[in-house]
Amino acid sequence: MSTGYLGLAPYLYYADATAALAWLTRTFGFTEDSRICDATGEVFQATLCVGERRIQVAGVGPDYWAAKGVDGPVGQLTILYVEDVDECFARVSAILGDETELEPPTDQPYGARVFTVADPGGNSWTFWQQVSDDIELPPGWQVVRTGGESSNG
Repeated sequence: MSTGYLGLAPYLYYADATAALAWLTRTFGFTEDSRICDATGEVFQATLCVGERRIQVAGVGPDYWAAKGVDGPVGQLTILYVEDVDECFARVSAILGDETELEPPTDQPYGARVFTVADPGGNSWTFWQQVSDDIELPPGWQVVRTGGESSNG
């Protein structure tokens, strides 16, 4: 039985993603693929390559966790890259039934169509279908890609 999965990537939260990105590339030799920086130049999100695999690094502050009612990270978000997110949503929804309420897939400003499922351990699993290379960023934000190319939002 084919599931349609294309890959998997951890999404790791840090209080200071800029420092974490520097540490991960220096300490482990991960290769930076791209980063999204806020108007002050701090890393909001970055993609690292680990061999042929990728991990995502994101910076979130205390306000993010306070809004969730916790002091800091509880679990992690893991991304499952899929061919057809709507098909996966239908399958997962059917399996879970009334066990949990799922929000249907939504299109994101970074070109992905996603939905997320929380597991019993508090970890989140996001099913991710990349549908576009277009990224819509807030004013002052930018995407910085390897080679010095950048684009502003």
